Amino acid sequence: MKIQRKVPAAAALAALLTLSACGTPAGSEPSASPTELGLRDISEGVQPDPKAVSLLPQSYKDKGELTVAADLHYPPTIFLAEDNQTAIGLNPDIARLIGKKLGVKVKFVDAKFDTIIPGLDGGRYDFTVSTMAKTDERLKVLDMIDYFKVGNSIAVNAGNPQNLSNETLCGKNVAVTQGSTGQLLRLPALNEMTCTSMGKPAINPVTLPNIQEALVQLSANRIDAILYDTTALAWAQKQQPDSFQMLTPPLNVGGTGITAVALKKGSPLTPAMQAAIQSILESPEYKEALKTWGLEFGAITEAKLN
Repeated sequence: MKIQRKVPAAAALAALLTLSACGTPAGSEPSASPTELGLRDISEGVQPDPKAVSLLPQSYKDKGELTVAADLHYPPTIFLAEDNQTAIGLNPDIARLIGKKLGVKVKFVDAKFDTIIPGLDGGRYDFTVSTMAKTDERLKVLDMIDYFKVGNSIAVNAGNPQNLSNETLCGKNVAVTQGSTGQLLRLPALNEMTCTSMGKPAINPVTLPNIQEALVQLSANRIDAILYDTTALAWAQKQQPDSFQMLTPPLNVGGTGITAVALKKGSPLTPAMQAAIQSILESPEYKEALKTWGLEFGAITEAKLN
């Protein structure tokens, strides 16, 4: 995707983060593989893991395919290739590796983040790899298996004209995305730690549907900052330098940053899925996938369940 030089920075950055959001409609299936597009398919040549296959219920073996739900517009963990259909990024790499370890195919379904959990609970999807953090509420309805560590950071306008820091957001308008860990955990924890417990004005959360809208509102000075995934912000800043600024260090509040593959609570697929993910974490393909997307810092070694 090419961005014209005359496009304002905020619009260009939103386009970069959206990439091909107008491509595959919700519920559709990407029609090509990375290899068919001349891209590296990290799962190519990976053989099934005997232990994982032995734990896979026969009904899944007979079907030969698992449905994975994900919001396909969050680089570098998941986004669409230039064909506007094929999912690429760390999460698709992990999903394809899961399929290979289990000896089945995977079918991606584009779904908004806040619809994925109801979809899993309702049986519309088999699992999700969507950089989803564990929370008490999610664990009530999901089985969650660790695969990656990520965090959140604060983004402000380029040059930080208000001279903000992670500790001086009290009374400010800070955007979070609907249903995200930032909304549910990180911003409330930051608010408590730096503002309300010290008698300062609370941070005003501004809940927006997606990061694209948040970036537009930041550029227009309708909000003061954005709380969002460090990985996605770093990727966007690299693609569009000087469009915004990330505050350092990343936030260290509201959880461990461990993210998990999620399935419906008590899914018969869970034991096989855990074995497959543990096999992936011990494989060279896992390290290669992290390196490809600049996410080596997020490596973990144990596919812990719940």
